[in-house]
Amino acid sequence: MLRKSGIPLSVDTPAPPKNEIVSDSLIISRNASIFPSPDREWKRAKELNIFWPLEVNETDAVLAEKLFPSAQKQVPTTKRMPDFNYIQKELLRSGVNKELLWTEYLEECRQSGDDPLMYSQFCYYIQQDEQKRRATMHINRKPGEQTEVDWAGDPAQITDPDTGEIIPIFLFVGVMCVLSIRNPQKCDFLRTPPA
Repeated sequence: MLRKSGIPLSVDTPAPPKNEIVSDSLIISRNASIFPSPDREWKRAKELNIFWPLEVNETDAVLAEKLFPSAQKQVPTTKRMPDFNYIQKELLRSGVNKELLWTEYLEECRQSGDDPLMYSQFCYYIQQDEQKRRATMHINRKPGEQTEVDWAGDPAQITDPDTGEIIPIFLFVGVMCVLSIRNPQKCDFLRTPPA
């Protein structure tokens, strides 16, 4: 296979480490300098005294942490972090979105003289905070077996063409689980919002 590839073998090709399984592709990549060699990882493993066979307690996660220290270590930032409790409460209100909260955050930072986060980082940190608080549960369902129903949003208004009276309309939505078949129905017989 090596002769067919047309890549000549070099006499100075370093011998692989003792317990390495040598493949044709590894020899070719070293000679042709196509791919970086794993020499850096071998040196790192040697520095950390990691040898084959591995100890029982050295799982993939432990080895990965030793060889590639966690990127989870946060670099201290000089930028002012948003108030996540306030943001969580405000996002529950109707008509409030992240962009509106970011503009408020920018104004607060400007007034206090702090460096603000840009919008993408602002959203990233909010998402990270939401992940910590999120408690979700996946429910397995058969397609079309159940329908979920609820009232949707604030009431809309229609005008009666005969009398000109403005009538509030409440939207009742039914969704078949898994299939995502929607069936919205208007309900104009209600005079007070549903509970």
